Amino acid sequence: MPCKPIPPQDRLIVALDLPDHAQARELVERLGGTATFYKIGLELFMAGDYFALIDWLTARGKKVFADLKFYDIPATVERAVRALSRTPVTFATVHGDPAIMAAAARGKGATLKILAVTVLTSLDEAALKAMGYASDLETLVRRRARQAVDAGLDGVIASGREAQLLRRELGDDPLIVTPGVRPQGSPAGDQKRVVTVEEAFANGADYIVVGRPIRDAHDPKAAAEAIQQQIATLFQN
Repeated sequence: MPCKPIPPQDRLIVALDLPDHAQARELVERLGGTATFYKIGLELFMAGDYFALIDWLTARGKKVFADLKFYDIPATVERAVRALSRTPVTFATVHGDPAIMAAAARGKGATLKILAVTVLTSLDEAALKAMGYASDLETLVRRRARQAVDAGLDGVIASGREAQLLRRELGDDPLIVTPGVRPQGSPAGDQKRVVTVEEAFANGADYIVVGRPIRDAHDPKAAAEAIQQQIATLFQN
């Protein structure tokens, strides 16, 4: 189990994968104090007023994960990350290219934590082969994670299926944030490498990202509370 002194309630990051800010705010208000950490990604970025939503969340005591997955020439990434570091965002993401990761490390400042995407959880071995990768999935994840740490990033985005491997490879310090988490019995959707809440943390994740199982639940607050109860039990004492 991860040993970092993270408040258990913060270990659940709720993905606000919604088409507009009104629906995002409605879900946040519905969840109330059940969730303290939110991920906002490209869909809401394209809806406009992205930074107004960040300010709205932080004004309510929420932490924000800006999941924008920067991927551009290194100079552009460095400047974009430096600009983002002036906002109250806690986490942000870049793709796992060595030059891009090094650029993000130069721009991140003292408080923004940058996480490198190893391999998207919507991909599997067959998909990587179709994309032209010669190495197997685990080798690619391991290589990108090691490069992220060597570049000076704070951690990685990785499936819970590879988290245990990365803990052995990287030790306890780097953050591992795991998407593609599905409570027992939840449909996988377009995710290929899913794990349960318990599996993610047992394998070494520090945080989990959960979207559809909360967002699409009949009672989102009850769904979030159930996950928080699981986390509290796992990290008691």
